[in-house]
Amino acid sequence: MKSLNDSISVLPGVGPKKMVALNKLNINTIADLLGAYPFRYEDFATRKLSEVSDQQKVALKGTVASEPVISRFGRKKNRLNFRLLIEHDVIMVTFFNQAYLAKQVETGKSLAVYGKWDAKRQSLTGIKILAAAADDELGGVYRSSKEIKQSQVKKLVAEAFKEYQELIVDLIPEKLRHKYRLMSRKEMIRNIHFPDNQKIAKLARRTGVFEEFFLFQVKMQYLKRHSRIKNGIQIKYDLQKLRSFIAGLPFTLTPAQKRVVNEICYDLHHKYHMNRLLQGDVGSGKTIVAAIALYAAVTAGFQAALMVPTEILAQQHAEKFVQLFKGLDVNLVLLTSATASKAKQRRELLKNLENGQIDIVIGTHALIQDDVNFAKIGIVVTDEQHRFGVSQRQVLRQKGKSPDVLMMTATPIPRTLALTAYGEMEVSTIDELPKGRKIIKTFWLKNSQLAQAYSFIQKQLKEHAQAYIVSPLIAESEMMDLKNAEEVYAKTKKLFEPQYHVGLLHGKMSSDEKRQIMAAFKDHQIDVLVSTTVIEVGVDVTNATVMMILDAERFGLAQLHQLRGRVGRGERQSYCLLLADPKNEYGVARMKVMVQTNDGFMIAQKDLELRGQGDILGSKQAGMPEFKLGDPVADLNVLQVAQKEAAQVVNNPAFDDSQNKDPLFKYVKHSLSTGMSFD
Repeated sequence: MKSLNDSISVLPGVGPKKMVALNKLNINTIADLLGAYPFRYEDFATRKLSEVSDQQKVALKGTVASEPVISRFGRKKNRLNFRLLIEHDVIMVTFFNQAYLAKQVETGKSLAVYGKWDAKRQSLTGIKILAAAADDELGGVYRSSKEIKQSQVKKLVAEAFKEYQELIVDLIPEKLRHKYRLMSRKEMIRNIHFPDNQKIAKLARRTGVFEEFFLFQVKMQYLKRHSRIKNGIQIKYDLQKLRSFIAGLPFTLTPAQKRVVNEICYDLHHKYHMNRLLQGDVGSGKTIVAAIALYAAVTAGFQAALMVPTEILAQQHAEKFVQLFKGLDVNLVLLTSATASKAKQRRELLKNLENGQIDIVIGTHALIQDDVNFAKIGIVVTDEQHRFGVSQRQVLRQKGKSPDVLMMTATPIPRTLALTAYGEMEVSTIDELPKGRKIIKTFWLKNSQLAQAYSFIQKQLKEHAQAYIVSPLIAESEMMDLKNAEEVYAKTKKLFEPQYHVGLLHGKMSSDEKRQIMAAFKDHQIDVLVSTTVIEVGVDVTNATVMMILDAERFGLAQLHQLRGRVGRGERQSYCLLLADPKNEYGVARMKVMVQTNDGFMIAQKDLELRGQGDILGSKQAGMPEFKLGDPVADLNVLQVAQKEAAQVVNNPAFDDSQNKDPLFKYVKHSLSTGMSFD
């Protein structure tokens, strides 16, 4: 019995070699093949010469006005030339290395040729001779490889559609298709692959974009609904202790912090499983919100874990939390690879964690090792969650019986991304900074102004402030002409010592070395810290007022914003100096964005617009979906409508009825369990 999940090997002409070539293009089944849409179209509608622009790819139709001439050059190269009469103009047509086309060229015969027009030479460099030039014909251009030509992919798509089209069922409910004037699924697939004209192709793509977003959102909403209704842990925290803890903090929570604390505490207190993302700009106060959530779990008799990406950040959080919980009955420990190197200490720690004597554990990926077990884990908090793979986060989650999950990110995510990457999660946002925070003043300087930048740092040092200097590389690279950290360190020492102390920090140092350097900088034993991006996340030294970033054009906007966020953490005015000579408009645009705004959400949106959604967080790590047709930026309105409609469909109790025969329900259950596209 035929199925859309049949292997492509069932198609005529698909032997082992072609099968491997198609597999490399992620085409394994008939469904994959039908979903391998063309990424653009060639317009084969013939044009008048007066309508054609220079270097435009175009189809021209005329009468062959000369015999074809083949000339050979080089060892295996050839050129085919002939003249084509188009109305009153005669143009030269040239095909390179396609001498076999000469047999299709006859004097006096009508011929249509698709190629690139050279207005200056009045010539056409041919790409293909069109068998029949219909005035509205379009040709899809497909992804291909050295092993398989796009013409072969197109031929296989046509064969698959011919043999399997009757099995294509509608997944979008008829009511929605009618409401938004969408094609049936079969019509959409046919007209994306084989459109008669541009208008039909556009309408088919419109349906395809909605379907992609809608199906993705149905799965996300289904996951969200089932995550909330399945039995989670009910954390009945001690409200009085929690209020007392918050009242005893050395600062008042902002209204935004109070709002997200209430959202998190509401989730903790209910039986459903919490799966929440907490996002906020650099310095917005996510850490204290995490501390409140962890303490809430402890007051209810549960253990809590906080996983962070770097040892520096883990150490810093541990020190901060020890101060926050001072005088409270909270046993907090730090678990990193450094702890792992001390076997006796580690054994004792793991034993106490397993028997419940430890309340809170803060650590790196060391937390997810097999021998780390909890007595009663209630909540797992992941900081800078996009730096961990999905599987790493999942392992920590599985250490207990469905603990509540709070993921935090200081890389603000535009609504577009929140709708896609985190569609199955609840999202809490801290959208304001603590009172008294001064806006960091940012300046873009050319590399020729480096001396002025150093002079500015010196002025700040005279006022007893501290500075960071960030370089992209650790040591000199023959491949890239970038200022490296060791060279910058040597130059900075020469400029500032012995009056000021200069330190060096990079990722290849041992954990102990990194800790010692950071402790010295925090204690103001180091005035200027030359560093790689190891200080990008979470490092908090309130006396640092200058961040100088060398070769700033080499960094993404989000990373530049993170680095800038290492200063401006105290009451003094802080500055960010970007040293850059961008080579293109994209680089210039990024520098201008950094100078114009300190708003992380705006920067993230600009980053999204400049770089595209796949790059902003890293598709693989962040779990970003790869849409074939839809663009979450350009098609944001469609995405929002699709999410709204998907939520209504999934939240209808009838949808989740095990007797539901609806193809959409079958699709959701099947794709979530197998990862396949459609059945």
